[in-house]
Amino acid sequence: MDNRKNNGGHSTAGRAGRKPKDEENRIRDLMMPYSLDAIQCLANIVVSDKSKAADKISASKIIIEYSYGKPKERIESDVNVTGMNLKDIISFGTSESEI
Repeated sequence: MDNRKNNGGHSTAGRAGRKPKDEENRIRDLMMPYSLDAIQCLANIVVSDKSKAADKISASKIIIEYSYGKPKERIESDVNVTGMNLKDIISFGTSESEI
């Protein structure tokens, strides 16, 4: 016998997906007083001589993504592979004599 109906059914059904809008609004309202400090913190990381390059890049990326939006992913469609053999491009760890 399947005991799923005895344990509440699917355990993630009530929690799956996006949070309700009212919960998002509540969290946003709680965080609002700290937003200027957070932006200033990121800006300080970017301009500080003591920050590591990786930290500066991460902070800059966050600032740019939130200011201008994340760039859309593009799939290059002009790739032409006609006339090529996959074995000429990719090596699967075999020697030439085994091919």
